[in-house]
Amino acid sequence: METRYLPQDVEPRWQRAWEKEGLYRAGAGARRAETYVICVPPPNVTGELHMGHALQHTMMDVLTRYKRMCGYRTLWLPGMDHAGISTQLMVTRALKKEGKSRHDLGREKFLEHVWAWKEKHGGIIIQQLKKLGCSCDWTRERFTMDPEYSRCVQRVFVYLYKKGLIYRGRRMINWDPAAQTA
Repeated sequence: METRYLPQDVEPRWQRAWEKEGLYRAGAGARRAETYVICVPPPNVTGELHMGHALQHTMMDVLTRYKRMCGYRTLWLPGMDHAGISTQLMVTRALKKEGKSRHDLGREKFLEHVWAWKEKHGGIIIQQLKKLGCSCDWTRERFTMDPEYSRCVQRVFVYLYKKGLIYRGRRMINWDPAAQTA
């Protein structure tokens, strides 16, 4: 028996066991009809978690676990944001190191690089959240550029536009002066 606690030996095993048992799935172990839902403010695909993320996710995890123990039907929904401007910046920097630009590649090839970036770096944040022990329902993980998610956003956007709840007008936008994009 070890004389000290080695989390790297213990925690991954328990995390896998709890996920396999479905203990984090929506409604698992619920004894009440009331629901409690938290959506992870989607971390973007451009980097890694920092201490602020750790604090924020710890608080959400505590609240979710507390409601679970109180018998609520809980769901902590995980996801990732494409962070368009930030991701474009990171991919553009990587291309620059190779002596290329997004204009050299053209739109389709550049988008291939963006998707490759997401595949390589997007999973880092999710793995870090799992390592923190976050009790999200990982079977429901979403990415803002998933086709079904994008279609839903478009459908709601059109609906809200037709209802007059959103409209076109002169408004401030997020603009990246270096990449010359919004």
